[in-house]
Amino acid sequence: MDAGTWFTQLNAWQVMLLGLVFFGGIYLLGGLLMSMLTSGLSRLGIGQVLDTRPLKPDQLGREWRQSFHSILVFGLGMIVPWGFLQLGWAHLTPDASAGRIALEIAVLLIWNDVHFWINHRLLHTRQLVRYHGDHHRSVVTTPWSTYSFHPIEALMLGNIILLPMVVHDFYFWSLASVPVLSLILNLIGHSNYDFFPKVPDTHPLAASRRHHLHHSRPAGNYGFALPFMDQIMGTKVKTAYTRASAAE
Repeated sequence: MDAGTWFTQLNAWQVMLLGLVFFGGIYLLGGLLMSMLTSGLSRLGIGQVLDTRPLKPDQLGREWRQSFHSILVFGLGMIVPWGFLQLGWAHLTPDASAGRIALEIAVLLIWNDVHFWINHRLLHTRQLVRYHGDHHRSVVTTPWSTYSFHPIEALMLGNIILLPMVVHDFYFWSLASVPVLSLILNLIGHSNYDFFPKVPDTHPLAASRRHHLHHSRPAGNYGFALPFMDQIMGTKVKTAYTRASAAE
């Protein structure tokens, strides 16, 4: 039995339990590994910390609490794509070549950036900014800032695969890769670490610097991992980060 068939044959309770274990597991593992990675690179003198100010006393506790709420939304929310499959609104292809899987993942990652920019920009409008304020309380970000946001924001960001599922029959593992790869890129963005200090802000490898700039100066840099949406929409933060800006 292929994974897609197995998934569709689960009942609703099993899907929600699987979602909670999946999102909770990848978040805990990813956050710990990113913390270890940046700590190790810093000791080796590779790259640099972006903002050296201490965290607020209650920051980590708040981030863990809000991240737990987001995991609930994402995990329980797995019932929605499962429901699309049950209702026949979407279908999974039972088999796919390596080339097709790679192409599907590439398209989904590009869509991830487009989807994130649209929702993130909406969250900075007057009508929705109150739901985004929780996330921006983390000015000096940590890996645990990644899922630290309001449940409304979690609902907006968590529906990324629904539209693609309706317009194309994806391979199960192509869709399953999206939350994993998205989390990895999001952890990098919130790592508070410049892994490649010599590349310009618009370079794909400067994602952590671009998102750090957004937390420092929220009016701009609404993109996810890649810079193309901010470049197209004219929302790129033009002032480069300097270590002195941490004192502003």
